[in-house]
Amino acid sequence: MHHRNLLSLVRRLAGTALGAALLAIALPAIAEKPVEESKDSFRLISLLMPSLLTASSTEPGLSAPASTEPSATEPGLSAPQGALITYELSAAPLPPGGIDLTANPDNLWDRIRNGFAMPDLNDDLTLYYQQWYQSRPDALRRMVERSRPFMHFIVQELEVRGMPTELALLPMVESSFNSMAYSRAAAAGLWQFIPATGKRFNLEQNWWHDKRRDVVASTGAALDYLQTIYEMQGDWHLALASYNWGEGAVKRAIEKNNMRGLPTDYSSLTMPNETRHYVPKLQALKNIFGNPALMVQLRLPEILNRPYFATIDTARPMDVKTAARLANMPVDEFVALNPSHNRPVIKADTPLVLPADKVTIFRSNLEKNAAPLSEWQTYTLKHGERLKQIAPRFGISAPELARINSLPSDIRLGAGSTLLVPAGEGGDDLNATSATPTQIIEAEPACRKKHCRQTAKASERGPGKLAGRESRSGGKHTGKASTRAAGKLATNSKGKGAKAGGPTKTARGKAGSGSSKVAKTAHGRRG
Repeated sequence: MHHRNLLSLVRRLAGTALGAALLAIALPAIAEKPVEESKDSFRLISLLMPSLLTASSTEPGLSAPASTEPSATEPGLSAPQGALITYELSAAPLPPGGIDLTANPDNLWDRIRNGFAMPDLNDDLTLYYQQWYQSRPDALRRMVERSRPFMHFIVQELEVRGMPTELALLPMVESSFNSMAYSRAAAAGLWQFIPATGKRFNLEQNWWHDKRRDVVASTGAALDYLQTIYEMQGDWHLALASYNWGEGAVKRAIEKNNMRGLPTDYSSLTMPNETRHYVPKLQALKNIFGNPALMVQLRLPEILNRPYFATIDTARPMDVKTAARLANMPVDEFVALNPSHNRPVIKADTPLVLPADKVTIFRSNLEKNAAPLSEWQTYTLKHGERLKQIAPRFGISAPELARINSLPSDIRLGAGSTLLVPAGEGGDDLNATSATPTQIIEAEPACRKKHCRQTAKASERGPGKLAGRESRSGGKHTGKASTRAAGKLATNSKGKGAKAGGPTKTARGKAGSGSSKVAKTAHGRRG
């Protein structure tokens, strides 16, 4: 082996020496050729030895290529011998279908397509849901319109984290991009967080607001959660299944397949139908929005690749209507961008989400505003006060007062409970109110002793003659009457019972039969 390597080295050295010798012999012959014949040769050789072309440029009929370097004929300048000549090369054209990832497209959908990175799922469910969505273009267009304010922000957050941009379509599966969506499992917001998972990812849920509906906060929490479960599972399809079903449930399904020697990919796991259909829905949407020609066919609108909104902090409590007025916005549009607030007033130090072109207007109007920013205050109930007594005092109806405070209209609040009321005398400043105001719910009042005793005795006896009489006479009989009735029944039982085969049995049987008949009378069926 050593001799073979040495022989190969000798062959390479010999070939190099032979090539150099041939080049040295050929150069004088080329130089003696006519200028016209040797012009192309010099061009070729100049790529290897630029000094030859520079030296020959002084011969008649030859000229050096144009150069941007200073000319040697200018005073005080001289061209160095054998200087390299600069050639400008044009950019290579992109191959057909190529994507320039450095470009910043105007259409946000192009940017989303460029960031697709999840493996495709091709199965019958994906085909079913793609046909299902394509047959409902109006629903798709509504989802796109609802996503318009938030999509750029979500895509930007995904790119910063290096996550696949297919995940920007996930709120279409979760909530149809409805920030006020609320499920039977108590999941809320674009990303449909249940209360426990929301608290786990610091989405505050209190009397004033529910951060699960806050687009900025919930998006950050959802991407944190998806990153966590992806690092746990190592597969985006399994991560999505965990997002829908729970990471613990997916882990147990994987362990079960491992014990049986079965594959552990998404399609091979045993899971609920909702989770089984979850990833195919996302894949179907990816297939639709990843196809520009299909989007045109379905008339799905474009979304500009620029930020739609910005956030601004507020130092004082402010009504929702006041904030919308200061931003020159309709109230419903303001609420669509700020859906997390549970009350008509926004607590101090709460970020507001405004369209990017409204931030300057909002700040200017806020500086000029001299009126109170809020028309609401809090009120602490005193002993014996009820909603129907408090509401007229503040110029509001009792049902409306209960609705604003998210309370049932017939609730009984105890002393020390806090209510949000319109501004008026006797109220407290909003700044002094805690994050979660106290609301003490009182139990229903206990019944009076005499009435409770009668009710208890009646329930022990069941419906009898006395119950029938009370029903007819308005319930005027007392426990004493029932005692007399029981004594009479016991006295007469001996004689009547001889005919029926025994005093005790007959007494009991007649009492039972009498109570049944009288009960019918009490219900208005007889007499």
